[in-house]
Amino acid sequence: MRLPRIAADLPGRPHLPTGRQLLLPAGLAVAFAVLAAVVLSRHGTPYAVDTVPHRWSVRHRPHGWAAAARAVTAAGTGPYPYLAAAVGGWLGGGRTARRGVPTALLAVLVLLAGQLVRTGLMAAFHRARPPAADWAAHASGYAFPSGHSASSAMAAGVLAWGLLRALPGPAGRAAAAVCGLAALLIGATRVYLGVHWPTDVLGGWLFAGCWLALALPPLAEFAGGGRTRGRPPPSQTDTPCERR
Repeated sequence: MRLPRIAADLPGRPHLPTGRQLLLPAGLAVAFAVLAAVVLSRHGTPYAVDTVPHRWSVRHRPHGWAAAARAVTAAGTGPYPYLAAAVGGWLGGGRTARRGVPTALLAVLVLLAGQLVRTGLMAAFHRARPPAADWAAHASGYAFPSGHSASSAMAAGVLAWGLLRALPGPAGRAAAAVCGLAALLIGATRVYLGVHWPTDVLGGWLFAGCWLALALPPLAEFAGGGRTRGRPPPSQTDTPCERR
């Protein structure tokens, strides 16, 4: 009999993250911290990597393109990110009332918690936005990290996760790629519309990546009923002697 394995496989027993699982969020957190330090080293004053794309956007922004950018950027705020997270959770949870609905609610809570942390960071860094005369869309609050960029990336990540679980194979990968492209476009519109510096958007993406790397593994475990994805229940892997 293998008692240690029985204890590890008891239903509901949490699986602590391994060192390898923490490498990605730790790396993204370090990258975000370095970027924040660089941005704050000049008290938020933009670098050339910020001002050059900003000036180009202001000079190349006809009415039609600006209107299209505003339509895209609207998907990064309001109810849309939460709806995307809920759909991703429902898909990842198996599209059932028993598991899909609770997973959808947990996915929304994951996004909401990320939003609260991101809002606190924005208030702590209090970086100013580009000059309001250059804006082609409404904006409020501080600049770093970009709220639209972080929100859309977190929501797109949860939705992509759910699609990959619900649609294994090329279809799921293609749908997940579309989610990633949508998040990239929303972030790019924040620079094009003149309401964020490029480093604000990069900071939003780094924050979202770190948050997803921390949140998706426990979300997947919850969706699987306490088991990691792809791991069959103990009844299918252990011998009768091991399950006693």
